[in-house]
Amino acid sequence: MLLKNRAMLSLGLRMCSTHVTTGTAVESAKPSSDMSEFRSVFSKAKHIAIITGAGVSAESGVPTFRGEHEKWRKWVSQDLATPEAFSRNPSRVWEFYHYRRELVLDKKPSAVHVAIAECEARLKKQGRTVVVITQCIDDLHRQAGSKHVLKVHGSLMETRCMSCGQVTVNKRSPICAALKGKGAPGLNVADAQIPVDKLPRCEERDCHGLLRPNVVFFGETLDSHILTKVEKEIEICDLCLVVGTSSIVYPAAMFGPRVASRGVPVAEFNMSTTPKTEYFTYHFQGPCGTTLPLALAQHESEAF
Repeated sequence: MLLKNRAMLSLGLRMCSTHVTTGTAVESAKPSSDMSEFRSVFSKAKHIAIITGAGVSAESGVPTFRGEHEKWRKWVSQDLATPEAFSRNPSRVWEFYHYRRELVLDKKPSAVHVAIAECEARLKKQGRTVVVITQCIDDLHRQAGSKHVLKVHGSLMETRCMSCGQVTVNKRSPICAALKGKGAPGLNVADAQIPVDKLPRCEERDCHGLLRPNVVFFGETLDSHILTKVEKEIEICDLCLVVGTSSIVYPAAMFGPRVASRGVPVAEFNMSTTPKTEYFTYHFQGPCGTTLPLALAQHESEAF
């Protein structure tokens, strides 16, 4: 099973599925919700891995693009966030991502982002480490001050050239003149049908290639360099937190169970249980903005 897990982690194909299972669930064991017990474990941990998902962004008002927010115009995100969709209609896909970029540029880090960043800074002074392994593409962890962030699905605030491969941080609003005022999500809004040469273009000398959002589309392989770093972190951590993720998008959904399979405590913070809750030591239900700051606050045993 471990070899199977390693092979899948190396493959790193982004997909939405609930059919892959990893780790070993303890029969009849129910995750604890004892915060004082968790805090005791937290106070002794030296290498903490925090896996975050769309629920963390939702705390800042960023739509999860699931459930009631799943559709943009008449399409669901998985109809648009694919290499095939971008190849067929880059204008439509750029409108969708322009809409998402503009939403994110308007948001601020939530109590969750701030608590994680403050915890990382505080524990660093004690010789302890915190790494954020995030499925979020909004860069709010960085904005909050987190330094050690592994972005497994890329970033909305970066572009990648289809011709030369150059990756660039880009927070311009709008990202190009042709997209100004475009991207409205209404069901009856017509496509802008922007000519390809008017879409975001590479500014590298003598290139001018078409840019795409530097995010991992569904069906694409995750960055092998990022996955190698993730592999290292989940192998050395002695405490793992799984925060605001539905645990159905692979390969990220198996990170927590992989840690649990080593006998390391894993704590889940979410609005409800998930398909992976049974694998974990702790489960804290409710808004992450309420539960997580309490969990990561300075422990009485910490050196001042």
